[in-house]
Amino acid sequence: MYEACYPMEEGKILHEEHTEWPFFDVTIYGTKLETLKISKRLMCSIKHLPLRLTVHYEHNTQKAIEAGVAKDPTIIWNGKIIIEGLIPAEKITEIFENLLGEI
Repeated sequence: MYEACYPMEEGKILHEEHTEWPFFDVTIYGTKLETLKISKRLMCSIKHLPLRLTVHYEHNTQKAIEAGVAKDPTIIWNGKIIIEGLIPAEKITEIFENLLGEI
């Protein structure tokens, strides 16, 4: 049976028990609805990967502008925009696989 995809709870760590896996701390910028959509898509896309992840949500437009955000939603990791817009789940998986390969 497959687990249902769900939005990530802010501050909760995906795969917390695997302390040996790389840790990603990301911020998702955008409206509440768009951040909810991308968070759910993110969970579906990476839950099978050997990584730990926590998310923070930022709905403040001024903070988003200051961070260089131009699209809703946007995911930033280590000060770098890694995802802009509601991209397909397969692309999200590919992005995180590439990030894992760089670590």
